[in-house]
Amino acid sequence: MRIYVLRLGHRIHRDRRITTHVGLAARAFGADGIIISGDMDQTVMNSLSRVVEVWGGPFDIKYEGDWRKVIENYRRSGWRIVHLTMYGLPLLEVIDSIRIDPSDKLIVVGSEKVPGVVYKLADWNVAITTQPHSEVSALAVFLDRLLEGREFHREFTSGMLKIIPQERGKKVLKLINDGGT
Repeated sequence: MRIYVLRLGHRIHRDRRITTHVGLAARAFGADGIIISGDMDQTVMNSLSRVVEVWGGPFDIKYEGDWRKVIENYRRSGWRIVHLTMYGLPLLEVIDSIRIDPSDKLIVVGSEKVPGVVYKLADWNVAITTQPHSEVSALAVFLDRLLEGREFHREFTSGMLKIIPQERGKKVLKLINDGGT
C-alpha cells in the first residue's frame, strides 16, 4: 500500500512551519510522499527536499495548485481517500476497515477551513479526537495506527546521516554518497 499526504490550503505567511512539520511527520511515520496545495512555497519544498537529501528517502515532495483535482485524480486511479478531521468517525472505530482495505491511501489534512466537499469526496472522515488539535499530531497518530508501528523499523536509503540509537548522548553516522557506510 502506498500512502501520500495531501496538505490542503497552505498559506505562505501563516503555515510555513506547520506545513513543513506535516511533511516531516509524513516522512518519519511512513508516508511515501506529500502533495502541498494552496500557495506555492518554494521554501517549504526546499526544506523538505533537504531533509530527504540529508536523512534519506525515498519520500516524494510535490506541489499541486488544485487540491480537488488531486483528490479526484487519485480516486480515479483506485486510491482511497482518508480525511483527518475532528468531525469524523472515531479513529478506533474505523481504523481496522481502513487498514484491511488493500488500496493505496491519500490522507488529507487541512490548514484553513476545509471546504465541505472534502467530506463528500473522502471515503473515510476520521476523527483522531473530537477536540481541537494539530494536523501534525493527527497525522502522526493516524499513520502509527494504520501501520501498527512498522514505521519504527523503516530504513531510509540514500541519506548522508544516520542516527545510531543509544541510551545517552548523540551518535550520528556520516554515510558516503551512495547511502553505504
